[in-house]
Amino acid sequence: MLVQDRSSPKSLKQQLRAQPTLPPDRFSQPKRFDFSTWISVNFCKIVASVVLVTTVAALFFLNNMGNTDALLQTKAKVLEKTPYPKINWNQIRRIKDQSSPYAAFRSEQWIVVSVSNYPTDSLRNLLKVRGWQVLAMGNSKTPSDWNLKGAIFLSLEQQANLGFRVVDHLPYDSYVRKTVGYLFAIQHGAKKIFDADDRGEVIDGDLGKHFDLELIGEKARQQPILQYSHDNPNRTVVNPYIHFGQRSVWPRGLPLENVGEIAHEEFYTEVYGGKQFIQQGISNGLPDVDSVFYSTRKSGLEAFDIRFDEHAPKVALPQGMMVPLNSFNTIFHSSAFWALMLPVSVSTMASDVLRGYWAQRLLWEVGGTTVVYPPTVHRYDRIEAYPFSEEKDLHVNVGRLIKFLVSWRSSKHRFFDKILQLSYAMAEEGFWTELDVKFTAAWLQDLMALRYQQPRLMSLELDRPRVTIGHGDRKDFIPLKLPSVHLGVEEVGTVNYEIGNLIRWRKNFGNVVLIMFCNGPVERTALEWRLLYGRIFKTVVILSEQSNADLAVEQCQLGQAYKFLPKIFRRFTSAEGFLFLQDDTILNYWNLPQADKTKLWITEKVPESWVTVSTAGDNSAWFAAQADMVKKVVSMMPVHFQVSYKESSSKGKHSLILCSSEVFYVPQRFVGDFADLVGLVGDLEIHHKVAVPMFFMAMDSPNNFDSVLSTMTYKTEAPSNNSLSFYSAQVPAVHPWNVSNEPDFIKLIRIMATGDPLLMELV
Repeated sequence: MLVQDRSSPKSLKQQLRAQPTLPPDRFSQPKRFDFSTWISVNFCKIVASVVLVTTVAALFFLNNMGNTDALLQTKAKVLEKTPYPKINWNQIRRIKDQSSPYAAFRSEQWIVVSVSNYPTDSLRNLLKVRGWQVLAMGNSKTPSDWNLKGAIFLSLEQQANLGFRVVDHLPYDSYVRKTVGYLFAIQHGAKKIFDADDRGEVIDGDLGKHFDLELIGEKARQQPILQYSHDNPNRTVVNPYIHFGQRSVWPRGLPLENVGEIAHEEFYTEVYGGKQFIQQGISNGLPDVDSVFYSTRKSGLEAFDIRFDEHAPKVALPQGMMVPLNSFNTIFHSSAFWALMLPVSVSTMASDVLRGYWAQRLLWEVGGTTVVYPPTVHRYDRIEAYPFSEEKDLHVNVGRLIKFLVSWRSSKHRFFDKILQLSYAMAEEGFWTELDVKFTAAWLQDLMALRYQQPRLMSLELDRPRVTIGHGDRKDFIPLKLPSVHLGVEEVGTVNYEIGNLIRWRKNFGNVVLIMFCNGPVERTALEWRLLYGRIFKTVVILSEQSNADLAVEQCQLGQAYKFLPKIFRRFTSAEGFLFLQDDTILNYWNLPQADKTKLWITEKVPESWVTVSTAGDNSAWFAAQADMVKKVVSMMPVHFQVSYKESSSKGKHSLILCSSEVFYVPQRFVGDFADLVGLVGDLEIHHKVAVPMFFMAMDSPNNFDSVLSTMTYKTEAPSNNSLSFYSAQVPAVHPWNVSNEPDFIKLIRIMATGDPLLMELV
């Protein structure tokens, strides 16, 4: 056996010379080496070698570039080696707190935050939120001497001693260690967990003011919740910021292909409350935005201070539709505690968003609802760079993830089995890795070890034919369009919002007739009043003590104006109602849409307008005469009118109720009653200020009147020169106000534009 010489290799010629001489009858003579011949003989081997080397290099390159799709098959092959977790749910031993100083402590409401630096002012303010216990979770970046009086702080060492399985899967330097905090809170009596961070402050310091903390019982808010329409089955994700007034801002985790969808909803539907297990709040200041928004909308080093509409109604998501959720402004009720798990195999900027989509899909299995709420916290911008590389899991995969989740189905019969199955399926699809499959198994076992009760499964409606949305089920809401930023340029346009409001007001009052009595010269103001209020109401009928055929002004005496109303009622039999208004009272119609148009409106709760006067005395002859005529009319009333009037006017025999009656509303269902009562008055000269309150008390009890006018500004004397400080755009009406010519009208329009900016187009 020959052993290769370790010295320098011989040349090819030397090797050939060293060959022994062989007999010609056994072997042919050796040929001279020919490189081209060698290539042709070994061509297949060379090609195979090149392909192998190229493939290895390509895989190495793609891995370093972070191309998730190219590695999808590789991940799937690795997953094949990971067996599906098998858990015996009946043999999980209970975990009790036997290591921390807080073993005996219990609280139903917890705020869980992650801390990497010393306590911030925002974190100190979280401690002031009454009824909530703050739990701060440390990591490897947290100072060793971290301390904040009133907060529970768990260091890495303390977390490791709690005995939870998830600890073995968590990174040391990440906020996802909050997962241990969630389990700790559940272990210590949590019924609600507010997922927060240390840069946000709760607005007004009261979570109960913004969120629905009670879902059942007497303290629960039982009113219906506005809900996105399920009319379009292909719409699976929405940008909630549009609903709250910011069309050009989008949340982190919204697929970038959906950023351009900025139109407001054509209509909404409603859903009853009680199942809003996950409640996502909006953040003023620095909302939850991604690196694309943060990097392109900055105009300099100035911190973001974006505001949302705090008066917009909360909005729910129907089954089949999702919204990005985050880990710094979200409340989880106990029925959704299973949804708190933060994935560990994806980037930190993607972890809570992927959790949110995963959780929303599973929430449908238990009949739960996700609801987004108006601004609940103010979050401060620290002017830090947002790393785009940390969001690659979002921008590459989130759109595909949503489609996958909406189409995913499970035949499992236990909820925790469904959770585990979905986590495994997401790993198969490459949305996270097998690390999160193991992590999910550990998380679910820890929940069971804390004796957490699995929610009951509900029938899923995704595969059923969608219920047709009837016209009566459609609910309107036109979002504000608040100032924002667009590619670093401030965006202040509000035209869309203004037109939307005009449409909404017109839709609300478009079948209501406005009857206006002009005390001033109609030739100077009649057209202006029609121009102002005709944009909103079905029509404007103008009455005055002097008729004017050219201006369609009808004659009527103010003291007997109520007698003219039945004629107008008969003229507009299809009208929804009739609103009477004198020209010395300004109607802020934008504050009236919430009023009930099926009820009577009058100023019965305005002390300066609705008064009781004595009919006894030397100077009360007029009042006594009016009172006698009222008694006569009441005696002729049908029994139901008499009973209602006497129950409402029990102020004594020698008293009379007066109402200035500058503004009141009669719905269609009371039009016949009003006309009948006018007929009873006949030729009696009961004054308008006496007859109208008498009619109203006879038609219905004041307890049933809509109180929309109760907050109006009302003075008995007019302010000097229509003082601007007297007017307010936040009340339903303002009295008194003098408009006697065109300059007065222009001045009025300019101040009313505070509530309806489009009015400036009239001047």
